[in-house]
Amino acid sequence: MILSLVAVGVSMYIFVLGNYIALALLVSYFILNIFYSLSLKHIPVIDISIVAIGFVIRIFIGGVVTNTPLSRWIVVMTFLLAIFLALGKRRDDVVIYEETGDKVRKNVDGYNIPFLNVAIVVVAAVMMVAYIMYTISQEVTERNGDNLYLTSFFVFVGLFRYLQIIFVEDRSGNPTLIFLKDNFIRIIIILWIISFFVITKFFR
Repeated sequence: MILSLVAVGVSMYIFVLGNYIALALLVSYFILNIFYSLSLKHIPVIDISIVAIGFVIRIFIGGVVTNTPLSRWIVVMTFLLAIFLALGKRRDDVVIYEETGDKVRKNVDGYNIPFLNVAIVVVAAVMMVAYIMYTISQEVTERNGDNLYLTSFFVFVGLFRYLQIIFVEDRSGNPTLIFLKDNFIRIIIILWIISFFVITKFFR
């Protein structure tokens, strides 16, 4: 109920602004969510793809409403990060199913640990490349200088720590739980934010 009211409020705000592109994106997002809730969430691979597309639509809406140009690499990284985190959660679902027999999702049979492990590693590698390409892209270097690639170190370490948690320590891949419980990840995120700010403000 609350989410519906928020959605209506956002739609009215966008309509009043006369930003019909943003309104069209918002309507598309709602339609996508309806189809996801009705059937698409039960189809393996399609389910995580729809989740990722939803995140991409949201950043497009934000970019249009605020009149902020979006880097294509930001769009790619948003999609990849959403896929990456969704794969981690699906892995948790499979682990629970294999250990207890409880199906957290109806489509859990469409995944298994070997497939998810490979998928997570592949997406992590592509995401790292996308981040580096973002930091050295012309649009970013013109705006923020040539040194932003140095922040890649923290992204590397953060990704490796995440993989260590789920593969070596065999802990939950739920990103929320990891952020709340893993001090290493929290420190890396904080250091990444600080380095990003310092480089873009003082070393352009």
